[in-house]
Amino acid sequence: MVIVFQTKPSIIAGGVVAGPLEKRSTFSQYFDAIYDDERWQMKTNEQGNRKMIQEACEIVMKKTGVTNLEIDYFLGGDLINQMTPTNFAARELAIPFIGLFSACATSVSSVIIASLLTEVGASSLSLAGASSQHNAVERQFRYPINYGAQKPATAQWTVTAAGFALIGKHQDNLPSIEAATIGKSVDFGMDDPFHMGAAMAPAAFQTIQSHLEQRQQKFHNYDLILTGDLGQLGLKLLKGMFAESGAKPEELTLIRDAGAEFYGQDEVFQSGASGAGCSASVFYSYIVQQMRAGRYKRVLLVATGALLSPLSYQQGETIPCTAHAIEITMK
Repeated sequence: MVIVFQTKPSIIAGGVVAGPLEKRSTFSQYFDAIYDDERWQMKTNEQGNRKMIQEACEIVMKKTGVTNLEIDYFLGGDLINQMTPTNFAARELAIPFIGLFSACATSVSSVIIASLLTEVGASSLSLAGASSQHNAVERQFRYPINYGAQKPATAQWTVTAAGFALIGKHQDNLPSIEAATIGKSVDFGMDDPFHMGAAMAPAAFQTIQSHLEQRQQKFHNYDLILTGDLGQLGLKLLKGMFAESGAKPEELTLIRDAGAEFYGQDEVFQSGASGAGCSASVFYSYIVQQMRAGRYKRVLLVATGALLSPLSYQQGETIPCTAHAIEITMK
């Protein structure tokens, strides 16, 4: 389903904070703050995640000179049980709150909802984004951190980061959201939580293909098509799907993945990065800054999410996935 925004809401500013290992990210120079403590001096990983969200939102407010009382909505989510870190961050921010869960695709689904609220005149300013915290997520979905289990090469490293954007009415000198595609739930029968790139790639393919067809566009209409956290193997699979559908080699070079590039070629991180904080931190720092600098004029951001839970995995269910996209332009 493609939505075309007649009013073209703008990304007024982005705020990104990250954890200590994220200093090794190829995108670290674009982040607003990097902290040396994974828990942000809090007692638990989940509390640290909450603090990280608050910090990212406060950075956005400081950049734009607005207060929480001037923001109409706070939209966000994370990967922990019932989005506990985001819920508690909403308590501290004291902004009307809409909690969202699209797994790692929340970084974009939140912006789509914020843009819709802006489009219909229900919001002048909304904060939207997502986060993830490595230790909390790994403990919930895979093994306890101190278990020390060796992971396969297909595994990805959950990023500790939070990325949020302030969405408001259109301004000519700012990146603006021209269209969006809300993806379907796609399930190709994958059931391995250590091979998320393979599970999510079909959803990314379907959403990108649908967006291009319904918008009557080609790859060359974009300076960049950036997926969120497919990792190196997932990106290879995605490009293979497009190659089989007739895409040319030069067109495939326009497709990149934040997760595949996040930690460079460091083999410590296996197939690359993942987590809602991966796409959010790259989208709302690097991409926003590159567009404001005039290096990109039209970008398609595609966040992918694996819609599993610890319960569904324990019950032997497969992993349904989704992908949501926003088309951002800069005049």
